[in-house]
Amino acid sequence: MMRNFVRNVVAVLALTGLMACDGAIPRTGPTKDEVFESSVQRDGDTYIVVVNRGIARAAEYTPPLGFSASFRNAPVLQPDEIRPGDTLGMMIWENVQEGLLEVAGTPAPLTQIQVDGEGKIFVPYAGRVTAAGKTPEELRDELSQILGAQTPDPQILISRTAGDGATVSVSGNVGAQGVYPIERPTRRLSSMLARAGGVTIEPEIAQVTVLRGNLSGRVWFNSLFQTPANDIALRAGDRILVEADERYYVALGATGRQSRIRFESQELSAMEALAQVGGLSTLTADPTGIFILREEPEFVARRVTGQKTLQGAKQVAYIFNLTSGEGLFAARNFTVRDEDTIYVTEAPISQFNKAVSAVFGSLTTVASVQTIAN
Repeated sequence: MMRNFVRNVVAVLALTGLMACDGAIPRTGPTKDEVFESSVQRDGDTYIVVVNRGIARAAEYTPPLGFSASFRNAPVLQPDEIRPGDTLGMMIWENVQEGLLEVAGTPAPLTQIQVDGEGKIFVPYAGRVTAAGKTPEELRDELSQILGAQTPDPQILISRTAGDGATVSVSGNVGAQGVYPIERPTRRLSSMLARAGGVTIEPEIAQVTVLRGNLSGRVWFNSLFQTPANDIALRAGDRILVEADERYYVALGATGRQSRIRFESQELSAMEALAQVGGLSTLTADPTGIFILREEPEFVARRVTGQKTLQGAKQVAYIFNLTSGEGLFAARNFTVRDEDTIYVTEAPISQFNKAVSAVFGSLTTVASVQTIAN
């Protein structure tokens, strides 16, 4: 009689303790059922979408990187064209013993002439002459005609040195940051990056940004070679920045690691993202309750929900069931995006074990109490 009484008391205390712990059990976040309670189907504000391979395809959308038509359609600069800020080397010979510019047969020492902001240069006996927009050969012909009216058959040699008017700046993760002239071998983006020592980070995650006046464009470094149109012609004053991919996602819940994780490749699947954080917790994770939370643009929200009248961006919670083959393949094909949140719910048995542990320490302790009672 006494033994049965003690056993009954233990059982009552256990049930009472479990009831007292309801709602106060430590956990990593909401359960699967609680997430469903926030769904639109239950008067919430989140669309719950079960992921299969069809949904994975429908949700495929990556904000594109690339250059606009103004970047792509710009023609290659003629490297010999003179621009404001350039420095010209000039020598003039005259076909007379006592010339205007020569001294005893020595050519005029006009070795360095700066092209001013208006694109002009000053040459003695020729005055201010427009040089910008011309090639050295065209400028030579013009000066020959002007000076030819004052001295017979002048011989002029002009060379162009790329100066302030034909340079770009290269910064970020490159071998040698600096200001570089646009020359014949470096008229395109890829060759200019090579001139700056190449990228110093993994090419897979390197992004290249070009700023041109008020315009900007960004591409993956690898795309300069995969898509020739991205290897744009440079313009004077371009600013080139090379930096690592800044995209990230957040992992929460019953995963091996809860943190903010950077992308390690240009494309990342849900399966790869889970592996990157150490997979599911073998003790607590519910493999039927894995969520990816994001705000979808209108056209994607319409595709994945099947509702063609949705207006504006919508909160969508994609749920994966990794206990089925379809779920495993769907997770492998589903693309994770920048700022996604991956949340893994805890299994119901995990909550039960925590409740028992909160009262008795563990189920083993309960068995010990019953043994004593017996």
